[in-house]
Amino acid sequence: MSSTVIAQKSDLRQRLSHEMKRYLAIVLYLAFFFCSVVNYQRLILASYHIGSAEFGFAIVKALVLGKVILIGEALHVGERFRDRSLWVPVLWKTLVFSLFIAAFVVVEHLVGAAVHHRPLAEEFQFVTQHRDVVLARIQLETVALVPLFAFMELGRALGERELHNLFLRRATAATPSGRG
Repeated sequence: MSSTVIAQKSDLRQRLSHEMKRYLAIVLYLAFFFCSVVNYQRLILASYHIGSAEFGFAIVKALVLGKVILIGEALHVGERFRDRSLWVPVLWKTLVFSLFIAAFVVVEHLVGAAVHHRPLAEEFQFVTQHRDVVLARIQLETVALVPLFAFMELGRALGERELHNLFLRRATAATPSGRG
């Protein structure tokens, strides 16, 4: 094997490893948030003696949306205002990916209808009758994207390695701010 082929394979492994780490970080964040919402919903319903817990679906949702976010980034979705102050691309990406979440909520209900063998008309009736609940879920999930995209845009601005070091490395006496 030539050194070029070996270097390409090594580069591919590094990129795959990097993307898997990013995917895992996004999924863990989203799963934590979605499971927190499910837990809160479970506690409220339990006070009315109604059992409900969709933790598995929250994790599946995090897995799917994590992949959607990475695919969207690979397709440069939401990069329109990348050269502006950091808050602009954060809010723009939040808005764009919120539309993905809204679409996902609709698909979620369609899948739910198929899994539970309910007619699609019945599921759309549920969505229209519980419009406020559906919109509140989309709102909560949109709010969850703000810190996620803020962190990602900060990593882009500072460099991922620097951001990683700031959050995960122990501070030393020679920190950039002079504090230690």
